[in-house]
Amino acid sequence: MSRSIKKGPYVDENLMKKVMAQKKGSDRIVLLTWARASQIAPEFVTHKIGIHNGKKHIEVLITEGMVGHRLGEFSLTRTFKGHGKITKRTADKT
Repeated sequence: MSRSIKKGPYVDENLMKKVMAQKKGSDRIVLLTWARASQIAPEFVTHKIGIHNGKKHIEVLITEGMVGHRLGEFSLTRTFKGHGKITKRTADKT
C-alpha cells in the first residue's frame, strides 16, 4: 500500500536537515543515516550518503535516476555467497 498523495513522500527530517546544512557549507563529507525507509528527494542529488545495512554503512553517491526510490534499495542487507561449490567429490559423481 502506498503513501497518500496528501501526505507526500516520506523523507527523514534529520537527513534533510543534514543535506541542507551541507549545501550551505563547502565540506562534502559522507552523511551517515539509519533511515532506510526514507525516499530520495531531488535535494539529495550529488551527495554521498552512508546507508546502514544492519552491520555497517554502505557509501552511496546519489544520482538523478535514484530520486523517488527508497534509501534501503541501494544498501543490500544480505550477501549472496553462491548456490554451491564444485568440489572434487561432486565432480567425480558426474
